[in-house]
Amino acid sequence: MSKVSEFLLKKSSNYDKIDRFVAFRMYEKYKKKLKIKPIIHIVGTNGKGSTGRYLTQLLYQLGYKVGHYTSPHLFSFNERFYLNSKIVSDQKLEIAHQKLLNILKNDLEELSYFEYATFLATILFKECDYIIFEAGVGGEYDATSIFDKKLSVFTRIGFDHKELLGNTLKDIARTKLKVMAKKAIITKKQEKEVLDLAKHIAYIKKSKLYYSDSLNNILKKQFENYVMKYQLPDFLKHNLDLALNTCILLEGKKRTSRAFEKLKALNLLGRCQKINSKLYVDVGHNQMAAKALYERFQNTKIDLIYNSYLDKDIFEILKTLKPIIDTIKIYKYEDKYRELANNRIFFIAKELNIKCEDFQGLNANRISLVFGSFVLVEKFLKELCE
Repeated sequence: MSKVSEFLLKKSSNYDKIDRFVAFRMYEKYKKKLKIKPIIHIVGTNGKGSTGRYLTQLLYQLGYKVGHYTSPHLFSFNERFYLNSKIVSDQKLEIAHQKLLNILKNDLEELSYFEYATFLATILFKECDYIIFEAGVGGEYDATSIFDKKLSVFTRIGFDHKELLGNTLKDIARTKLKVMAKKAIITKKQEKEVLDLAKHIAYIKKSKLYYSDSLNNILKKQFENYVMKYQLPDFLKHNLDLALNTCILLEGKKRTSRAFEKLKALNLLGRCQKINSKLYVDVGHNQMAAKALYERFQNTKIDLIYNSYLDKDIFEILKTLKPIIDTIKIYKYEDKYRELANNRIFFIAKELNIKCEDFQGLNANRISLVFGSFVLVEKFLKELCE
């Protein structure tokens, strides 16, 4: 077993309480040895992964060394670290682990799973020209927020992780927006109170805040061709648009256009990913993601292969998806860290008058959508492969 695997076995990838101060103290103590360049910080509720990966792929096409840190992962821990168009190898992870151990020594044990992964990224991406970090659960309560920032990128902000971030949209948005760098860009596809709060925080922090805007005519034509070529759903079109506007902010329109000409398909698992003509998987698992999937599959009836943790707003998620659902098929699996909502889903489905049953298999005559957490999608796909 590798040293990385041994270390991760001691840590839970789920946690009830986020303590950013452990990571903050550790970084203050060792930042002279870590020496990470200012990061591009991707913060929001939905779209962080695909926005960051599109931006990563664009910058790589311009000849830069680029690292993208994202979370969680589907199949392997390595997926969290995307370096120069590839997921990092086991060998690179082991070397990075040893370097981090040499710097932190016994203090390494104090780090949580996510904090460890975050610090490991600083070693893996040390030689990069651009370093892109995706925030985890929040903004100010997040290990990725401790680093100096070149730019903040704010994706759509909505309801999720209420127990950690707050019960109102304004509370959740404030937690995320408070980490704003001196230069930031935010998608305009937000509730008005989120945009107003962003403007207010930018004023207080003396930050230059940009809004994702309409692309110029040259990029619009490229955009239309790319969307048609890869059949992008609306939410991926939106995330690509934000990534392109961020690239324009960093590199200018001409260089962004040049990068866009070479841009290949999104290289990221689980984002409305088409497995075959009848099967899609998506790791969105909140109401905002449900709305995006409704827009993607509207006028179609699907089997929803689904499960959820009890802390999610299951009623609103299923209510949003109801017009496109033929049958909910509850996919049951074991999770040693968090309780699944198996029986509650049956109760809510009955309340919403949606047919619901345990998952027994795929219907060859209907589109199936596997929707839920990274863990659910991972376990389903592994079982499917077997």
